[in-house]
Amino acid sequence: MDIFTVYILGIIATAYGFDFINGFHDAANSVATVISTKVLSPIGAVTMAAFFNFVAFAIFGVAVASTIGKGIISTSIVTPGLVLAALVGAIVWDLVTWYLGLPSSSSHALIGGLVGSAITSAGVGSLVWSGLGKTLTFMVLSPLIGFAIAFGFMTVLIRAFFTVPLHVVNRYFRRFQLVSSALVSLSHGTNDAQKTMGVVTALLVSVGWIPSFAVPLPVAILAAASIALGTVFGGWRIVRTLGFRMTRLDPVHGFSIETASAVTILGSSLFGIPVSTTHVVSGSVLGSGATMGRATVRWGVARRIIWAWLITIPTSALVAGLTYLLIVAV
Repeated sequence: MDIFTVYILGIIATAYGFDFINGFHDAANSVATVISTKVLSPIGAVTMAAFFNFVAFAIFGVAVASTIGKGIISTSIVTPGLVLAALVGAIVWDLVTWYLGLPSSSSHALIGGLVGSAITSAGVGSLVWSGLGKTLTFMVLSPLIGFAIAFGFMTVLIRAFFTVPLHVVNRYFRRFQLVSSALVSLSHGTNDAQKTMGVVTALLVSVGWIPSFAVPLPVAILAAASIALGTVFGGWRIVRTLGFRMTRLDPVHGFSIETASAVTILGSSLFGIPVSTTHVVSGSVLGSGATMGRATVRWGVARRIIWAWLITIPTSALVAGLTYLLIVAV
């Protein structure tokens, strides 16, 4: 095996390492509410989430992978060094925000990495503005959509069960929340695992290992397995932020949060739009919590999360750009 092949395999391994970190970092998205409402134990929750993360691509296809692989930067400038730099930018930001317990976006960290390395390599003209614009638009819209759906859904549930004692309502919604939590995990696998599929496929095309952009089955399976494995290990720092620190949750709130999140993420995925599951779930948590009054939501925690969102793409882009310059220099 020659040095170039080892180099490419090393980059692919790094990509799947990012996918593992994505699952580890974003496990909270699908398990935080179901754990905080005590519907499932942590082990039971992450096991269920890992399973649905793994099978998602086989159910909903790989439209998001195509957007990431050829809809953010021009495929003509993709090189192994560019891909490696993008992955390093995303991984560094993921690890920093995991350590700080902030539910930032692995998805947008990867997009920021691609943008930073592409601009450093070939200038602003290397960006595909149609795909990037769509992604940035939904970076803002997706948490707002999650907030609106969760707020509206929870409002309807409050009115529908206003005269029913809360402990009776929660007894039923503990069962419903098993379904809604599974849907969030399915949507997470549908959107997030595909981002690594897109990057790896673009790399394989750039070095001539496959003739055109079409996600090979082994690439898809390994990406799904990596994110599922990361989910099993989970990111418990972020579980505490989403599930305990932002607002108080009962099973009925957990159900509304998860249902709103799944609807938003799956809808975006079917149109090939890469959204942040972290953003959507956080917006849904705030939307559901706001139905209990402004005082029940810890807006200070929410503000920290929003600041993390705002600096994710520029920070990961900067790290990726510097990494690319280092790779070229070496």
